[in-house]
Amino acid sequence: MQYRYTCDKLSELKDDVIICFTPQIKEITGPYLKSLDAASHGLLATAVGSEEFTGKSGEAISLTCPNDRKTGRLIVAGLGENTKLTADAFRRAMGELSRQKSLSQAGSATIFFGNYSDATFFQAAVEGYLLGSYKQREYKTGDAAQDKSRLSRLRFSVGRPVWVKRARSAVERGVVIAEGQLLVRQLAQTPAGDLTPRLYAEKVQQLARKHRISCKVLDEKAIAQEKMGALMGVAKGSDEPPRFLILEYKGGRGGQKPVVLVGKGVTFDSGGISLKPGQDMHEMKQDMAGSAVVVATIITAARLKLRLNLVGLIPATENMPSGHATRPGDILTSRKGKTIEVINTDAEGRLILADALDYANKYKPQAVIDIATLTGAALYILGYAGAPILGNNDTLLERISVASQATAEKVWRLPIWDEHRDQMKSSIADLVNSGGRPAGTIAAAAFLENFIGEWPWAHIDIAYVDMEPSGKPYTPKGATGFGVRLLTEVLSNWKKL
Repeated sequence: MQYRYTCDKLSELKDDVIICFTPQIKEITGPYLKSLDAASHGLLATAVGSEEFTGKSGEAISLTCPNDRKTGRLIVAGLGENTKLTADAFRRAMGELSRQKSLSQAGSATIFFGNYSDATFFQAAVEGYLLGSYKQREYKTGDAAQDKSRLSRLRFSVGRPVWVKRARSAVERGVVIAEGQLLVRQLAQTPAGDLTPRLYAEKVQQLARKHRISCKVLDEKAIAQEKMGALMGVAKGSDEPPRFLILEYKGGRGGQKPVVLVGKGVTFDSGGISLKPGQDMHEMKQDMAGSAVVVATIITAARLKLRLNLVGLIPATENMPSGHATRPGDILTSRKGKTIEVINTDAEGRLILADALDYANKYKPQAVIDIATLTGAALYILGYAGAPILGNNDTLLERISVASQATAEKVWRLPIWDEHRDQMKSSIADLVNSGGRPAGTIAAAAFLENFIGEWPWAHIDIAYVDMEPSGKPYTPKGATGFGVRLLTEVLSNWKKL
């Protein structure tokens, strides 16, 4: 895709398609709406008068333009209520339009912003287009494997010449972030047989080399030498050996302590001996989504040249049932030395994260953020709408909340109380890996808390926001890539805690 930038007036624009935006309207008033109506030779006023188009979020109307303007179509997209106008309104609008044939079959298109000057609007618009138009075709055959979109040039037209540089910078940033999110979708939707821990490690190494990021991979022998007994306990049931990935991006000054990102990398989760129900088990190839977010976020940080040192830690394994698998009732010894009574082998994510979080302590980090598809209980807290966050530092959690508002990747903070910590104590070992159904999401975080050093820590449970069940404007059905925009926003505005 080629991106171009201009500050032409609407009456001067000539393109296959011109896209304009408007908040919710009842009649054509004011210079901007009148200019849109003039561009359509009164067709917009007719549509508004008949309530065919009202400017609600998700609405768009495609109007044929007179030939003398040398423009095929004028598309007017609704942004919703003016009082609720956010960058996500532009992201949603472009996500909806990205799948319209009137746009995809055009050779080129111009997005006209008029007096909208906020850089986040420009960024969100390109993100919405790229995220909404994404389709996974690697496993399609024949005609379905072909990308039929003809759109090859997208031009951004802003209201003043001084805004052109702002638009270019914002769009370039949006493209990088959207591509990071699409990388998560591509990885998370790869069949588990094609993304075993070994193949996953090889893929991440290839990506790291491409973006000049350090990537070290610990094999099963090195993992054993690190005494990662919790990770090894999960991996025992599989014929596929585990891997432990260490990514390092050095964008900050020498000696600057890193921010450590930890991602759950269960490339397939059968539940182990505590076998999951067969229904929807195919979706468990996405149980490594947290690790994919870590990979994509570090790549995105490198592409954006963030002035920060980052470390990404990924414990990668399958969780399978076999004669070698860890049994309910077995006791594992973690890297930290704490013993863990295994109550449920399907509570495996927290086990592998325990060893990774303890490994993070080697770096004496500024902060640690882990992200994982960790608990089914998250569905009953926020549904598919947002991710619970928990941790030990109010400032860090507040930063994540602020980034959530800026990126529309919704989060909500939950507490960790002593009652939840008591829930994770074992009568015969130090800890249990499952405290039962009550407060399942919080109890899991209370377990992880045992492996954190003396640094700020936040836990993001992306179970159920990692996957879209039906499809939304810029999120087709399937893996979402949730977390890349959120973490990139946090890291882009990083200040010492």
